[in-house]
Amino acid sequence: MELSQVSRILGGQKVLGTRLQSRMDLVELANQGLTKVAVSNLARHLSLSLKDMAALLPITERSLQRYTARHHLNPTVSEQVLQIAGVLARGTEVFGGKDRFLAWANQPSTALSNKRPLELLGSRFGTDLVLDELGRMEHGIFS
Repeated sequence: MELSQVSRILGGQKVLGTRLQSRMDLVELANQGLTKVAVSNLARHLSLSLKDMAALLPITERSLQRYTARHHLNPTVSEQVLQIAGVLARGTEVFGGKDRFLAWANQPSTALSNKRPLELLGSRFGTDLVLDELGRMEHGIFS
């Protein structure tokens, strides 16, 4: 996963408050908590409403809506946001563009039990399945 791409998706150093240089930075960032602005940026990149974004996260839509832009989310929510941003970055790389990745992510995949890859991003196991499928696709192995 390209850390600079994850950073760009979430709003860059200005939003994150730090420059992502290693995967350890992701751990520290999750522990300190991402802001609602970072979640909003991810939702925009995925072409999702805040309601649809909340459905992928361990947080209610109502809670997410009432937070201020600079409110720091808890580490569990922040970690899931970072994982989803990582999948988006990886998918964009594999497909050669965000729009092509999103077109694939919004279609049922036989390799993923006819689930849309996007709907699997709500859990760690689902993100792992999507990343595995992206890896197979990158190497020309289609299920």
